[in-house]
Amino acid sequence: MNCGMVIAPNLINAERRAYNADEISSRRRTEPLWRCFGNRTVIGQYNTDSRGRHLHPEKRALFSRLNKIQGSLINSLERNYWEAKPKLHHIATRLDIPDFIQETAWNIYKLSAKKKLTMGRSIEAFIGASMYAAIRVHEYPRLMEEVVECSILPLRTIHKALALIVRRVLPDLGLRYSPISSNRLIYRFGNELHLSMPIQQKATRLLFIAKRSGMSRIGKDPKGIAAAVLYLAAKDTEEKRTQRNIASIARITEVTLRTRAKQIWKYTTRFARISAQIIPN
Repeated sequence: MNCGMVIAPNLINAERRAYNADEISSRRRTEPLWRCFGNRTVIGQYNTDSRGRHLHPEKRALFSRLNKIQGSLINSLERNYWEAKPKLHHIATRLDIPDFIQETAWNIYKLSAKKKLTMGRSIEAFIGASMYAAIRVHEYPRLMEEVVECSILPLRTIHKALALIVRRVLPDLGLRYSPISSNRLIYRFGNELHLSMPIQQKATRLLFIAKRSGMSRIGKDPKGIAAAVLYLAAKDTEEKRTQRNIASIARITEVTLRTRAKQIWKYTTRFARISAQIIPN
């Protein structure tokens, strides 16, 4: 490493040619990875070359002119994409979002930019709103609060951008904005609380009985409902969890948890009889 002696040669950039989809997926990728849009080469204003040697004044003037020409050839929409794509990828990486949802979010944002909805508004707001809209389109169990935490804007700003996307972008793409489901959140919160699968299934059964008994979900946060049924399902078992623990996982207050638990208990029969029907002795 210090003297520069070559221990063994390793041939790279010798990728096999591929002519169909199977060969493309099976071949080894050793070539550099480029970004998926925009120019591959960006001419910047530097005083040194790739080897660190200072450029002559004539060369610096040449590259300065080329940089100005390249900047004039890029329109405002491409510059918007260049700024938005890394931020969208950053949010998706932090939230562990699958690739197909990232693609949907990027399509939503591109159409929003083409419709000039981002003019005079924050790009970060539309990035967060596009990501959450894609999450709701595919019914992925992620919360709005998590998207807000990954962005630098308050919840109110992202809500405004989300309203514009739902009204003016999603219909053109043929996408449907689905509200978050309490059933999906039950399994997500249950896994984060390290509850067993019988307890999670018991919570799902409790929610089903409460709905059949006439409990209305209008005006109720699905997070609170999912947290409440998990609390009731694990209350009299060895996997009991505290109200503070469940409320922190569900991102609600303990008051909301107790209120929803009382409402669900109201619309169900005796808890012992329901438990006996779900998990017989």
